[in-house]
Amino acid sequence: MCRIGAIKSLDYTHPSQALLLMQSQQKGHDNSGFAMVMHDLGGIFESYKHLPTLSLACTDEGVKVAEDILHAAGFNRVMQWVPETNPLPGLDINAMPNYLFQTYDYPKHVRHLGQKEKEDLLLNMRLKLRKALERDEMGFAYSFWPDVVTLKEIGDPKDIGTYFNLWEPDSKFTAKVITAQCRQNTNYDIVRYAAHPFHLQGYTTLANGENTFYLKNVELQRELHRGYIGFESDSQCFLYTLHYVHRELGWPLSYFKHVITPLPFEDIERRDDKEQLLAIRQSLAHLEINGPNTIIGVLPDNTMFTCCDAKKLRPVVIGRNERMVVFSSEVCGINEVLPDRDWETDIYPHEREVVAVTNDLEVQRWRQ
Repeated sequence: MCRIGAIKSLDYTHPSQALLLMQSQQKGHDNSGFAMVMHDLGGIFESYKHLPTLSLACTDEGVKVAEDILHAAGFNRVMQWVPETNPLPGLDINAMPNYLFQTYDYPKHVRHLGQKEKEDLLLNMRLKLRKALERDEMGFAYSFWPDVVTLKEIGDPKDIGTYFNLWEPDSKFTAKVITAQCRQNTNYDIVRYAAHPFHLQGYTTLANGENTFYLKNVELQRELHRGYIGFESDSQCFLYTLHYVHRELGWPLSYFKHVITPLPFEDIERRDDKEQLLAIRQSLAHLEINGPNTIIGVLPDNTMFTCCDAKKLRPVVIGRNERMVVFSSEVCGINEVLPDRDWETDIYPHEREVVAVTNDLEVQRWRQ
């Protein structure tokens, strides 16, 4: 069983807290990797929130290929951070030669465009980079988005933290939202793109469990959007459905739950919005999920949420204090990060609800 965790804080938080959160759940580790996505960045990225940052792991040749593509498209690099690595002997990590976090200014000819046009351009560029870097396994373009960075690596999570010097907090690499998982989806090949969390146009998801309707999801999603690619993991479908429901259709987050775990017909008949719910069941049946799973997600406005399968076959718990909210597969993870919280306020979400946390840490619970 996978382990997942997420932190949302009023203060900028270092990834060491995410590693601590996940380390206490180490029975779920199998040394297949560690990955995290950070939103609402602080430190050296705080002044560049309005500009896209490319998260890249690649060979020397891959660096040149990626930079040439971006330069040809008119993007100008304004900042670069190369994390100082610590390649101690004996570390269990399948490291790439280069890890780059590069922030770019938009091409001059698109700076006057609206937000959606810029966002479509960023997606197109990331897809182009991914395709180019796949040749000869030159590298991996994980995200290219404002105020977001992504790190994924294969190996022992503890050793990955050591390699990137993430166990010691500092002020230059921080965020107010951090999602993390210490295990890949081992039903498939161990590749970096398969590691949770997954990111697309400001949306992030990760999951604990499996999706037995994976093939049904893929069949529809391949036709819905050019960004729905890869499918290295059955849990990647959760990201694409969230993106489609919330961004492409423009529906409230609560309807994401109605799409992935629709209510029984007898319950729908008693609802005031039964026409909408019946339409969802008819038109989006291929986006329903099945099997044991818990999902954690982040929206472009940095709202963080969680929901479970319709039978709640995978655990999740939410703990909080005045400055921070933590989601975790197991309560021991929260105990490590928030040992002095009021444990009586912990939330164990119902199988038919969405629990969301706003940017002022208001916890909202929406019953399906």
